[in-house]
Amino acid sequence: MKIKLDKQRFNQGLERLKLEYKILAPVTKPFKGTFSDTDLTKYEEIERIEDIEFHKKSNFSIKEVILPINQILFYFTEKEFKTSDVDEKKLLVFLRACDLNGIKRLDEIYLNNGMEKDFFYERLRKKVKFVLIGCKESYRNCFCVSMKSNKADHYSMGLNLREDEVYLDIKDEDLNVFDGQKWDFEVDYVKSNNISVEIPRNINAVELSKHEMWNEYDARCIACGRCNFVCPTCTCFTMQDIFYKENEKVGERRRVWASCQVDGYTDMAGGHSFRKKQGERMRFKVMHKIHDFNKRFGYDMCVGCGRCDDACPQYISFSQCIDKVKKVVNGEEK
Repeated sequence: MKIKLDKQRFNQGLERLKLEYKILAPVTKPFKGTFSDTDLTKYEEIERIEDIEFHKKSNFSIKEVILPINQILFYFTEKEFKTSDVDEKKLLVFLRACDLNGIKRLDEIYLNNGMEKDFFYERLRKKVKFVLIGCKESYRNCFCVSMKSNKADHYSMGLNLREDEVYLDIKDEDLNVFDGQKWDFEVDYVKSNNISVEIPRNINAVELSKHEMWNEYDARCIACGRCNFVCPTCTCFTMQDIFYKENEKVGERRRVWASCQVDGYTDMAGGHSFRKKQGERMRFKVMHKIHDFNKRFGYDMCVGCGRCDDACPQYISFSQCIDKVKKVVNGEEK
């Protein structure tokens, strides 16, 4: 059902939904950014539509809702273990197409990547419904059109905002609590970006892995991992067993975000380590985003949100790296 209503009626609908859902959306926090005079836009709980940031790209993705930064999986003693509890309240998340397509990539990895689904991911994923925020403006470093992630249709509700009028495309009847007038419209989507990329499909992974283009990143990348942590599709994690001081035979197991770009991630027993150089790690990340994932699932992992470029303190551009790969593969650069 597609309807039009004003902000006041929309907020009344949110009040009804808040009885059943915790509602999250991009919110701008003044002076909370990297520097004292910069803002931070991230996903937080909202009360009304005026809290939602419609004019800025969020600095972080929504993936931490279903893949927490620090997640307790279970508690253990000498003889038994207990799975951690979760808040039973459901989640309603307002997000743009790039982040919603990022969730699709996470689903592939944790739900469709083998015989068994990831139990801890699935139980959080089942709680979440998504509201697609219409996005017609391309932001800094975005190249979502090239990655075919500028549009999405797997949402529970779509939303456009026109000054004081709200347009809703309600697909999920559980969210049909809004009092509005029937109105036909299409949810906004970005039609062009300032940046465009073309991913080559004739990649010889073995030959490309040996190319000297990756040596540049040995000097440039500082292994901070910020590109991974802001990315909506990065899924690397490590496991930690935490033993309590009161009783060292009792504790908890946690799944914690990790980064393939950070020192020590590939360390193995005996002191062995893969991908010691930053160029090797950059090659691994790039190939995973535009080649390996595609071979398994049939589409690219990267959604073109540009957050990795935004966050990198060394101004390393992922889109420019893709261009370099294309030139090497096409024989334009030796």
